[in-house]
Amino acid sequence: MTSISKIIAGTMNWGFWDKNLTTQEMANLIHVCHENKITTFDHADIYGGYTTESDFGKAFKESKINRSKIQLISKCGIQYVTENRQNRIKHYDYSKEYIVWSAENSLKNLQTDYLDVFLLHRPSPLMQADEIAEAIEKLKKEGKILDFGLSNFTPSQTDLIQQKTKVNFNQIQFSATHFEPMLDGSLDHMQLHQIIPMAWNPLGTVFREDTDQTRRLKILLAKLNEKYHLGADIILLSWIMQHPSGIIPVAGTVNIARIQQLQKASELVLEKQDWFEIWTESMGNKVP
Repeated sequence: MTSISKIIAGTMNWGFWDKNLTTQEMANLIHVCHENKITTFDHADIYGGYTTESDFGKAFKESKINRSKIQLISKCGIQYVTENRQNRIKHYDYSKEYIVWSAENSLKNLQTDYLDVFLLHRPSPLMQADEIAEAIEKLKKEGKILDFGLSNFTPSQTDLIQQKTKVNFNQIQFSATHFEPMLDGSLDHMQLHQIIPMAWNPLGTVFREDTDQTRRLKILLAKLNEKYHLGADIILLSWIMQHPSGIIPVAGTVNIARIQQLQKASELVLEKQDWFEIWTESMGNKVP
């Protein structure tokens, strides 16, 4: 199984969709991540309306970092409505031809010979496990992808694919405010089948929304900040990483000061009652 960093840098917001970083700013950010032991970069073909991979590829070339020192993840399958594609409706495509073409297109855009991990972005009702397996085995045989996984797949959808080709990763939404995967069997299933979970939006809605749930959590996090002398974001990432399934958070921040602190989440071990208190405040009631 491909080895990736304990925290992944998420690139979704680096380009056209949000921060619109220049090539030099992106190259600098790659260096900052690399210097702080965040060596894995998470992409998807659709980010930036199919532009962010290419922007990153130019920046990575500019960075002069050796390809063997980083890991690149990308995803395929979503056909997005944008001027860069002739789609009239958002849909999914998991035909063998499209999967292979999409992986090769990501390689071209990222200016690399291989992807460390290649994920199917979202499940499609029309996906054929046999056809997906043929595409993945072809890409692996040609050395274009080293490892394979899924994103946002349920346990039964994962089983459907896994009966034909080995699944080693599943990137799902998981955080202190979106904790359902640890109750609905998703994370249990991954442990059972040695599938490594990645978590997108690992900070949840704590800093994005003002609700009863986030207000309760912010009061608790202020107390834990005094106890552990670490920021609320580090505490929330640590909460995720203490789950026994070995969750790897995908951190989307472009704030250099925050990136320099992220590794502390992998070093912090919350006391058990503090871990449960975070879950309790998120639920708004004590555990069953």
